[in-house]
Amino acid sequence: MQIGSIKSLTIITLLPLLFQAKAVDFAHEVVPILKKHCAECHTAGKHKGGFTMNTREELMSENDNGFVLEVGNAEKSLITDLITTDDEDLRMPPKGKGLNEKEVQVIAAWINAGAPWEPNFSFAKKTYEPPLSLQRPKLPTPSAKRNHPIDRILDAYLAKQKSSPVTPLDDAAFVRRIHLDVTGLLPTSAVLQAFQKDSSADKREKLISALLANNEDYTGHWLTFWNDLLRNDYAGTGYIDGGRKQISQWLYRSLLENKPYDKFASELIAPASGSEGFAHGIKWRGEVSAGQTVPIQYAQSVGQTFLGINLKCASCHDSFTDRWKLTDSYGLAAAFSNDKIEIARCDKPTGKIAEPYWLFPELGKIDPSQPVPARLAQVAKLTTMPENGRFSRTIVNRLWHRLMGRGIVHPVDSMGTEPWNADLLDYLAGYLVDNKYDIKKTIAHITTSQAYQSHSQVLANDDESKWIYNGPRTKRMTAEQFVDALWQITGTAPAKPDFAPQTTVTRVRASLMKSDLLMRSLGRPNREQIVSSRPNDLTTLEAMDLNNAGVLSALLKKGAEHIRTKNNNIPQAIAEDLFLQALSRKPTTDEWQIIQQSLGENPDITSVQDLIWSILVLPEFQLVR
Repeated sequence: MQIGSIKSLTIITLLPLLFQAKAVDFAHEVVPILKKHCAECHTAGKHKGGFTMNTREELMSENDNGFVLEVGNAEKSLITDLITTDDEDLRMPPKGKGLNEKEVQVIAAWINAGAPWEPNFSFAKKTYEPPLSLQRPKLPTPSAKRNHPIDRILDAYLAKQKSSPVTPLDDAAFVRRIHLDVTGLLPTSAVLQAFQKDSSADKREKLISALLANNEDYTGHWLTFWNDLLRNDYAGTGYIDGGRKQISQWLYRSLLENKPYDKFASELIAPASGSEGFAHGIKWRGEVSAGQTVPIQYAQSVGQTFLGINLKCASCHDSFTDRWKLTDSYGLAAAFSNDKIEIARCDKPTGKIAEPYWLFPELGKIDPSQPVPARLAQVAKLTTMPENGRFSRTIVNRLWHRLMGRGIVHPVDSMGTEPWNADLLDYLAGYLVDNKYDIKKTIAHITTSQAYQSHSQVLANDDESKWIYNGPRTKRMTAEQFVDALWQITGTAPAKPDFAPQTTVTRVRASLMKSDLLMRSLGRPNREQIVSSRPNDLTTLEAMDLNNAGVLSALLKKGAEHIRTKNNNIPQAIAEDLFLQALSRKPTTDEWQIIQQSLGENPDITSVQDLIWSILVLPEFQLVR
């Protein structure tokens, strides 16, 4: 296709600057332009010229004229030619004056930045609205060998997909997975060998119960999950002195006691002594945008954490991605604030004062005449009441995601998205409520299913648009799991934790330590924002730090000394000890031949250090399969 001359000399001189990648806000800058100039002809079932752009996948697909976008290169993208040409027969949009210079610049910057897209956003009209009330699905008829309710639901799903249940894990793989998922720790070689020798039919159920009953190890692991989700243990900069209060003691005690989840959430929403840091968020230095004020943070945090609702977009304007309005965010924020709040749209005051408002008025309302503590008690009750199915569905979806590698609703913070199995989601939510919001019991229920105890998928291409459930998904160790495992294997755990819970701690865990360079490169977030899922991909920084980080090298050297002494410096004993601890198996014959050549008859510290490192970088070690 031949494109005519560029609109004007101004555009020509501007183009070199346009094609330099820079930060661009998809929701606030790109979407309005695409809606204004492109949506009429290329969204909501319309695909003029063979081109549609309801979703990013559709935008990136080939159409009648080839590919519209060259991701990362605006200059070579067809769309750039189409929006800048002065040929009236070719220019897009064909009506009106077309894009102005600023709009062209935004589109170019967006393409150069990789054409980022808001998760779950689509220009198509949304047709799915999740039910609010708790549903009780009818369970499918059990088969002879698969009576667990989760397996019955999934067997019916797989039958519709014309797929068979995934093959079960062997004992060694199961023991490693369940230890890492429940306690975040590797199984000892003694535990592994005893389990393999046990011939009882219920040994897996007994192991799950024993691990969940180990309150300290369970708490040390799940503290990471909740620190991320509650934005706790934040040690960054930017907030004023006294403007950030941790909830670590309250959180540790709550997990140790397995506090019922409805009570747990209520004490965060209507804060009790020790838990108020979540509700009060971060008080930043200097002036902040309207979306970062403490009351608005409260609305965002409650919505995201407990209801899977993104109120961040709706804190600036009516959301582009779902039904939430600016007044919804400000209404929930007003329930928290002692002072009247003026609604600001895109940081511009509107002159309207927010009234305390509950997101689901069909469940009840907030009484604006009451003082703040009473209003927050009402918010807590409305959030956690059994009739609010969004509350119970959100947490069981998070647990399923954590244990199975992917949520029933994906992403986990977009609970307005249609689940891939609504019956499974509703069943688990009902199970949680029926069992008095017992998180441990719900974890036990998921992990005792054959679905959990099956081989996991290792995905070469993480294309969510083509994903269909066929068993658990392989997960990466968290930074804390990696460090805990390293300490276990090498005997290099610190003598005492940085955070000292008000209870006896017999084992120092990475979750109790301040984040260091190694943990940060492995993906431990600073927690300025709520983190509901960590990246599952290896980063360049992580690869570099695993190769030559000073923190890791020091631990390996110290660990090599420990391993040599522990095993009397006998090569085979060293190798078997490391493999059993790290991988829950002994070295193969081929592996042993290589190791033997490397260690020699009298291994020195460097050779043992190298062997430990070579095991740590194995995908078999770093993945929870």
